[in-house]
Amino acid sequence: MKTIMAKSFQELSSKKQFNWTTKVSNEEHQQEVAEEDPCLKASSNTNNNTEDGKTDNIKLSSLKPPQLSNSKSCSLNTIHEDKTQDKKSIQESETSASSSVSTRRKAVVAKLKSVLASLGRNRGNFQQGLGTKVVGTLFGRKHGHVHFAFQKDPNSQPAFLVELATPISGLVHEMSSGLVRIALECDKTDEKKSTRLLDEPLWRTYCNGKKCGFASTRECGAKEKQILKAVEPISMGAGVLPGNDECDSEDVMYMRAKFERVMGSRDSEAFYMMNPDSDGVAELSIYLLRV
Repeated sequence: MKTIMAKSFQELSSKKQFNWTTKVSNEEHQQEVAEEDPCLKASSNTNNNTEDGKTDNIKLSSLKPPQLSNSKSCSLNTIHEDKTQDKKSIQESETSASSSVSTRRKAVVAKLKSVLASLGRNRGNFQQGLGTKVVGTLFGRKHGHVHFAFQKDPNSQPAFLVELATPISGLVHEMSSGLVRIALECDKTDEKKSTRLLDEPLWRTYCNGKKCGFASTRECGAKEKQILKAVEPISMGAGVLPGNDECDSEDVMYMRAKFERVMGSRDSEAFYMMNPDSDGVAELSIYLLRV
């Protein structure tokens, strides 16, 4: 029994020694090969020791970040370039929009200035503000035609100025005989619905029922302004103004009075001369009709 146990103990010890020797020999062989090939050394170290494997994995992982950092830097550069391009495009659009707005404003201001200038030139021809009491002036040279001017005030521009084909000498003769009724007629058309009656350019003239040619609306020129300025202090009366111009040395006959303006409709107006000495009867009446 003892002999069997001793024999088995010897066999076990011999097996352990053999295994140890083989293990040592394997490690020595791997070390020699690793010296020749560093890659196998790294692989042998990873197989034999887990801690060494972890460190090798860390080393290998540390080799990867430079590639990732390069890609990230490239993407950041592209994003930065895109942002700068967007900013430039936004600035260009803002500058173009501001320039377009400034040009539009300049155009609008220019139009407003032109409209205001035209209104200033033609403000005397507007009917706006012409009340029921107006100042009427009849004037003309001795061998010339009759002019009628109606003003809101004695010092204002005439709202209506018309030249008749009738000579002033014939009108003075008619007035000396009695009452005078002058009718100015123009044609009514669909195109003239928006036109004011005082803006009609051409009229047919009737004096006490007799046809006396045509009358035309005129703008107040330098000569007309000079005559109206000369009679501005006169509220009512008649007289003669001496001719001051060498070309027109002829005297100017005038009659000035206040008129009552009556509007019947859009197509009819009447002006009655107000004379306190005529017992309420107008010596001179002017009718504007659109028929």
